[in-house]
Amino acid sequence: MSAVAFDEAEQRPVDLTFLLLAATFLSSLVTCNLIANKFVSVDLGFKVFTLSAGVLPYPITFLVTDLLSEIYGRRRASRVVWSGFAASMFALLAIWLGGNWHAIAGSPVDDDTYLAAFGNSWRVIGASMTAYLVAQFCDVRLFHFWKRLTDGRHLWLRNNASTIVSQLLDTTLVVLVLFVGREGWSAERMAAVIFDGWVFKTMVALGDTPLFYFGAWYLRRVAARPL
Repeated sequence: MSAVAFDEAEQRPVDLTFLLLAATFLSSLVTCNLIANKFVSVDLGFKVFTLSAGVLPYPITFLVTDLLSEIYGRRRASRVVWSGFAASMFALLAIWLGGNWHAIAGSPVDDDTYLAAFGNSWRVIGASMTAYLVAQFCDVRLFHFWKRLTDGRHLWLRNNASTIVSQLLDTTLVVLVLFVGREGWSAERMAAVIFDGWVFKTMVALGDTPLFYFGAWYLRRVAARPL
């Protein structure tokens, strides 16, 4: 069966493509939260970016929500955003449960290592989820705002304009919630991390525009087959 007409996106049955996009979104989001405690330097030659490791897969989530918004409509995209929130809360519960039992002798991961990696996961995930909900819903709303304003034309505009603004919100909120009041994190240092994170995400957003065009074309014409 070929893809249903674009204006019938909200009525389209759940299909394998939708499930794969949702799975990509959820796995990327949970991974971002789990590795966010590690900060790295990414040298691109013209600039060295100081980033949380969680920033590296995070732009995938915005690409996916834009594809979901384009193909399946705002309602479906919003449901996936809420599903991501639930998945992250489940991950936090699992991490908390894992910390309530002591590691056995010879365990590859001892208690100290586990605590160092996940000890402040509640704060990391709390910061991430605060920023996540604001940024993702902003992205979905802005995407459809630009879509209405341009009468469905200019895919590149709604993809990039929505993502760049929402990424700025996300980066600012997560750094502020995570580091305000913590020793060694001055306003200048937080501003530098926000700037680096936002510029890096913006570059990725601009770079993935061809992927968005290809994905939207492919999903409309080829891939939307019901299970």
